[in-house]
Amino acid sequence: MLGYAGSWRGWVGRLVLVALGLVGGAGVMGCSRGTAEEEGDTWAGRREQMVVELRHYGITNQVVLDAMGRIPRHLFIPLAYRNRWTAYADRPWPIGHDQTISQPFIVAYMTEKLALQPGEKVLEIGTGSGYQAAVLAECGAEVYSIEIIPELASHATAALEATGYGERVKVLAGDGYKGWPEHQPFDCIIVTCAPEEVPAALVEQLREGGRMILPLGAAGRQRLVILRKEGGEVSIQDDLPVRFVPMVHEAER
Repeated sequence: MLGYAGSWRGWVGRLVLVALGLVGGAGVMGCSRGTAEEEGDTWAGRREQMVVELRHYGITNQVVLDAMGRIPRHLFIPLAYRNRWTAYADRPWPIGHDQTISQPFIVAYMTEKLALQPGEKVLEIGTGSGYQAAVLAECGAEVYSIEIIPELASHATAALEATGYGERVKVLAGDGYKGWPEHQPFDCIIVTCAPEEVPAALVEQLREGGRMILPLGAAGRQRLVILRKEGGEVSIQDDLPVRFVPMVHEAER
């Protein structure tokens, strides 16, 4: 939920994904389907333009593009923060509790890197607004998502239900370091906050042949990595340098 990428125009230009700037203040966490005006041509047109920009930035997976072209991203932004000019812009946007909804590019990029197959079981660490979980579900995944901030977990649950994804995404308010052992093994794991080391519990809960994408490292020295678990061994492939907010244990809050 916390990644931010600056201005990329193709694969050459975007070498660094910059962390989102946190915006202070907790806002109204309610979610609604919105008015007829909110669901009208203005939002649809901005969503279409977002997809055009994602193609321009180098996103090629049609399933991901189609999913993001269908999901009403603005409805995952609490009403107190919703803005028709920025809801689909390539930037993060505040959702309260010093958190943001990730910019469209980072959502598309990380989803594309997972190379999801229909019916796969995905664990997401860092539910945030619920938008990334909705994208995963729209791509055909069975999603289990963990959020450490209870108020955000409640907001995401309401947003997912309001947009029709309530049955395809299960949300848990809890410590992402522990994973969700009751539903293991997972085909894929996506982490949207940065631990300094790969959490052992998440590796254990990843199935044989599964993959995980996460930002890894201390502040200022992070990189996006893709982890694969094959033949009892774990391999880690570096992707891009990044800056994300740190992943925290429940006791550290």
